[in-house]
Amino acid sequence: MNPIIQRSSLSVVGLLVAGGCLAGPTATAQAAPAATTPAGPVHTDGDRHTERRAERTVGIEYQAQPNFYYCGPAATRIALSALGKALSQDEVAKKLGTTEAGTDSALDTTRVLNELTGGRYRTTEIPDPVPRPAQVDRLRADVLAALDEGRPVVANVKGTAVDTDGHPQSYEGGHYLTLVGYRDGGDLIRIADPASPQGEYWMTLEKVANWVAERGYSS
Repeated sequence: MNPIIQRSSLSVVGLLVAGGCLAGPTATAQAAPAATTPAGPVHTDGDRHTERRAERTVGIEYQAQPNFYYCGPAATRIALSALGKALSQDEVAKKLGTTEAGTDSALDTTRVLNELTGGRYRTTEIPDPVPRPAQVDRLRADVLAALDEGRPVVANVKGTAVDTDGHPQSYEGGHYLTLVGYRDGGDLIRIADPASPQGEYWMTLEKVANWVAERGYSS
């Protein structure tokens, strides 16, 4: 049975490659304190973010993935829980077409999120091996806009990134996770990770963007 934690706070997917998951189920993290500072307005100049918001974290029901290939269903289910959709990971996996090879692409994740929540999600790719400044700014703008609407972002990542507490989060075969909050105007992103021993953790926007590089996200 997968452990579930009710979060008191408010809470990318490969486009051309399969999103693999090499990690198994993990211990659950402690619930994080609620973020109460409201988000303010934002102005953009093209893709450039010019005014910082405060912070926001969306309420989710966290659940660890039960096996090595369910990261896509688990991450999507976490996002759906913030939107009042109480599906099991098996139900989400069936809709995604997940197999032991993983979940195919962001198109599937976006399709299922839209099918179940009314069509607000879209797929965005970061095709470059190193994100360009405009792509980092676009990620910031997309994450802030989605979270301000109460919609967690599902992201596909690959490789190793270190969170703000110094814990390496390593997924060389690829992994899906959920972006559920931001602070410092989006400089820091809160991640609900269905395979990490930390459960939820913070990471800088730049590290998240580099983690997503050559893959994509649903926002």
